[in-house]
Amino acid sequence: GQAARALLEEILVAPDAPGPEVADRIAVARLGEEAVALVPLPAVAADGAPTGDDAAGQGPEGLVAEELLDTVRLPLSAGLGDGDRITLGVSAVVHSAEGLRGALEEARHARRVAAARPGSVCAAGHQELASHVLLLPFVPDDVRRAFTARLLDPLRDYDRRHRAELVPTLEAFLDSDGSWTRCAARLHLHVNTLRYRVGRIEQLTGRDLSRLEDKLDFFLALRMS
Repeated sequence: GQAARALLEEILVAPDAPGPEVADRIAVARLGEEAVALVPLPAVAADGAPTGDDAAGQGPEGLVAEELLDTVRLPLSAGLGDGDRITLGVSAVVHSAEGLRGALEEARHARRVAAARPGSVCAAGHQELASHVLLLPFVPDDVRRAFTARLLDPLRDYDRRHRAELVPTLEAFLDSDGSWTRCAARLHLHVNTLRYRVGRIEQLTGRDLSRLEDKLDFFLALRMS
């Protein structure tokens, strides 16, 4: 709300920014519990490259969420109280007033993605809205917990009792796109040891890691956990 608006104004409005008035450079409005910032970007040349000394990190797609977060994380964190958090969503650049409504909705969706991440200050950009991560924040918490527990709890329990490292093995196997040799090299294991671990994962969960559907379920469970 009001606190978020004040924080955005303080962080995003540079005292030495060009322009006769602050309002010419940035506009921050409060909409309910949200604070919305309209940030002008440098002019773009005909080849799509930003122009001017202030163009670093601001390509034709606009602000990059990760770069914005790197800039504002420390000052925003300093302005938060214990237990407070702030989440930022960044839309794509628009070139006319007609595009502002769509940009606002895009930024709101991106902020929901950021809200699903841990940390006191988180950001997400429009580039992530074409990914599966767009769907995860809209899954109800009880469904997320039940889904991840059904797939991962048997592995976690086994790891606690036997120090078998099945969950890290599963993560590495998926990150290696199911390649036995690459995954074994990554984990510094013999391929036969890796095959044994994957077989144990399949036995404990009733899933088959040669099937795309089961790989996807495990991937989503790991992302939601």
